[in-house]
Amino acid sequence: MSNAKGKIEATKDKLVGGVKEKVGKVTGNEKLELKGKIQHKKGELEEKTIDMVDKVGEITDDIAENINDTLDKDK
Repeated sequence: MSNAKGKIEATKDKLVGGVKEKVGKVTGNEKLELKGKIQHKKGELEEKTIDMVDKVGEITDDIAENINDTLDKDK
């Protein structure tokens, strides 16, 4: 899954989960409220995971660039 698609899915889970949670509260449906909370948290975790993967990729690129620069200086 691409990062853009993953972020869209994460946002969808957060929004839909929030709606389910609120509907569950208003209607007194504890099961729906719980499902909403779980889906909302799932979206938050997916979003944080994607952000961490992006950050690791940036760090890896920076390290590779620094190593290449150092090796090029020795030539």
